[in-house]
Amino acid sequence: MMGTAGGTFLSIVPNLSSDDIAKTVILATVGAVVSFTISLLLKSLNKKHKK
Repeated sequence: MMGTAGGTFLSIVPNLSSDDIAKTVILATVGAVVSFTISLLLKSLNKKHKK
């Protein structure tokens, strides 16, 4: 499994441009923030619903 993942990674790296990496980092950050916010919102709604 690790060999397959490493080989896939090494075959993709030469095809990545810095623009692609920047877009990926930005999208990952936005996704994490949205996920965290939704998680907090659902936790808050769950607490209100239980009372």
